Amino acid sequence: MGKKDKNTKAEEPQVEANDVDTLEGEAQVEESKTGEEKLQNQLAEEKDKFMRLFAEFENYKKRTTKERFDLFKTASQDVMVSMLPVLDDFERALMHIEEDKEAEELRKGVLLIYNKLINTLEQKGLSKIEVKKGDDFNADNHEAVTQIPAPSDDLKGKIIDVVEKGYKLGEKVIRFPKVVIGQ
Repeated sequence: MGKKDKNTKAEEPQVEANDVDTLEGEAQVEESKTGEEKLQNQLAEEKDKFMRLFAEFENYKKRTTKERFDLFKTASQDVMVSMLPVLDDFERALMHIEEDKEAEELRKGVLLIYNKLINTLEQKGLSKIEVKKGDDFNADNHEAVTQIPAPSDDLKGKIIDVVEKGYKLGEKVIRFPKVVIGQ
């Protein structure tokens, strides 16, 4: 038995002091790598948060600038809407004056004032919505006042008459054209 014990002891691995230092050093390196990786991950997360916050702030700035621009562009909307009946009255007056052949000078004066008013309002962003008889009716772009039987089959579902003109201020519709459509 003595021989076997000697052989068994000889076969067992011997751990030297240098090997222990190497194992401890590797463990420390492994810990420092995981610590370094953790720091890299935290840095990446913080960088991502920062970039998202920065992008969100840039979007906020753009949105508020656009809203402010739109507000300035349509700030005169109330004034424009209140001027539309005056335009309608001018157009009615011009139609009535044209019937009276004796009032040529009056017609010229009213036409001059009407054109000046139209030009001034157009400079401020007002534009007519062009609608003609025979155009297709679209509920998104027109306001139907009434329906009448169509004089011909090709006018069914189309605009027969324009009761009141429509206007836009910039890109925003401030009054839809009022139309009569055929059934």
